[in-house]
Amino acid sequence: MATKKENKEGAGVGLKDREKFKLQKPPKYKVVMLNDNYTPMDFVSAILMQVFHKSQGAAAAITFQVHTEGKGIAGAGYTKEIADTKVAKTLNAAKEHKYPFLVEAEPE
Repeated sequence: MATKKENKEGAGVGLKDREKFKLQKPPKYKVVMLNDNYTPMDFVSAILMQVFHKSQGAAAAITFQVHTEGKGIAGAGYTKEIADTKVAKTLNAAKEHKYPFLVEAEPE
């Protein structure tokens, strides 16, 4: 028969055992845009402003980075679900306009 102490939540678990079960923050993700020779820079800038809520200046700077360096970070600090949603929105818009634009979520 269980004692009253053992029935309480957390009872019978030592302090060292409780430390093992502490919650951890979920990992953060960034969304990376990859350059291609077909997607117009205006489209990339528009996506950055609409999906990632960047200012016109920030969108232009990221677009230029994607164009010159081959990739650029559209956004960072997202949970996996939010990063995946932003990737999906971007890919859907690119598909709708028939551009082969590539975007992917990566762990930070």
